[in-house]
Amino acid sequence: MDGRPVGFTTTIPVEVLLAAGRVPVDLNNIFISDPECAGLVSRAELEGYPRNCCGWIKGLYATVLDKGMDEIIAVTQGDCSQTHAMMETLQDSGVRVFPFAYPHNRDADLLREQIQRLIDRFGTSWQRAESVKEQLVPLRRQLAELDRLTWEENRVSGFDNHYYLVSATDFCSDVEGFAAEVAKVLHDSRSRTLQEGRARIGIIGVPPIITDFYDVLDRLGARVVFNEMQRQFSMIPYLDCGLLEQYQRYTYPYDVFARIEDINREVERRNIDGIIHYVQTFCFRQIQGMLIKRDVSVPVLEIEGDKPAPMDARNRLRVEAFMETLEARARGSAG
Repeated sequence: MDGRPVGFTTTIPVEVLLAAGRVPVDLNNIFISDPECAGLVSRAELEGYPRNCCGWIKGLYATVLDKGMDEIIAVTQGDCSQTHAMMETLQDSGVRVFPFAYPHNRDADLLREQIQRLIDRFGTSWQRAESVKEQLVPLRRQLAELDRLTWEENRVSGFDNHYYLVSATDFCSDVEGFAAEVAKVLHDSRSRTLQEGRARIGIIGVPPIITDFYDVLDRLGARVVFNEMQRQFSMIPYLDCGLLEQYQRYTYPYDVFARIEDINREVERRNIDGIIHYVQTFCFRQIQGMLIKRDVSVPVLEIEGDKPAPMDARNRLRVEAFMETLEARARGSAG
C-alpha cells in the first residue's frame, strides 16, 4: 500500500491497482489534457519516432518521460499494436513496463490468468479487487445517471459526457475527489436544459485527438447524445456482474461485431439520427470502418485525426454537409 502512481496505456482492471493502494494514471488522459500536448508528440518525433506512427502512441511515450513515471502497464493485445515498440523504447529509458493482454476471443480462463498476473504483480488479491469493484458501484451509478441526463433529459452536454466518462478510467487519480465533482455536475444539471440541436449525434471510435472536436460540433448544431468508447471505458454498462465478467463483456479490446451490436442498441434507445466515427491516422481500426458503415443502422460519417490540433476546414465542411444530410433525411421521413 505505497501510494505510488502506475500509468497505463488504455483501460485495464483499475480495481486491482486501487486494491493494492496504488494511484492509477491513464496516460491518454494526462497526455491530451496537457496544454503542451502537441509539443509532446513533437518530442517523440525528435527522439526518432516516425511520422507515420500513431499520434497517441507518440504522445504516451513522451508523457511518460515528461512526467517522470517509472512504472506503467502496457496493454499488448486488445489495443494498438504499436504499443509493443513503445514498450521497448520506454524500457530502454529505464521505465518498468508490465504487459497486460485481453484475449481476442474473450476466453474467460485466459482473461482470469491475465488479471491474476496483475494481482500478483501489485501484491493484492481477487477478494480485495472484487471489494473495490463493489465500492465503485455508487460512483459508476452516478456516471450512468449523467449519461442518461445527456440523452434523455438534454441536461448534460456531449463534451461533459465525454469528459466524465473517459475520466472514469482512472478517476483523475483521486476517486473521492472525482466522485465529489460528478455529484456537483449532477446537481447543477438539474437546473438547466440544453438546446436540442439540428440532429442527435453519436460519437464512436477512440476518443478524438482533435482538440476542439466537441466545440465544433456544438457550433454546427450537433447534439451529441452518445459517446461509445467513453461509455465503455467507464464500465457503466456492467454494474451487475463480477470483476472477470465486467472485463469480458467490455467491448473495446475485442472484435468489432460486439461493438456494432452495442452501437445499434444505443442508436435505437437514444433516438440517434447519425453517427460520427472518429478514426486515428495509421490505426488498424480504420479497416473496421468498412464494417461499421455497412452494419450500423443510421448514416455514418468518418472523421480522421492525426496530431493534437483544431479541426481543419475540410472536416468542418464535411460535418456541416453531414448535418444537412441528416436534416434532409428527417424531413423526408416526416413527409
